[in-house]
Amino acid sequence: MDGDISNDDIARIEERIEALARCRKLSLTAKLMIGAGAAWIVLTFVWLVPYVPALAFGALAAVIGGIVLLGSNSTTWTQTEAALAVSKAMRAQWIEGRDMRLVGESRVLH
Repeated sequence: MDGDISNDDIARIEERIEALARCRKLSLTAKLMIGAGAAWIVLTFVWLVPYVPALAFGALAAVIGGIVLLGSNSTTWTQTEAALAVSKAMRAQWIEGRDMRLVGESRVLH
């Protein structure tokens, strides 16, 4: 392994992995919005909760907003997953190539 990989390089790849993981969080948020809005609408239809126009429109907005958010996020989802896998593999390779030791491990020089 090349010895020219610095701690800054590993820190940059960690930042990239975190940025790519935000896409996954955004997708989860969109799915939760869709689910919560749809559940509220269904509960209103079966009369388990009273019909309040503001809440009904809020639930409808959550469903539509979640669909839009999920749709815009899913167009780049496969590219993001591929980039995330490459970044994680690169980080693992870089860390594996370094001479690292456990914190409690001591080196005896004699």
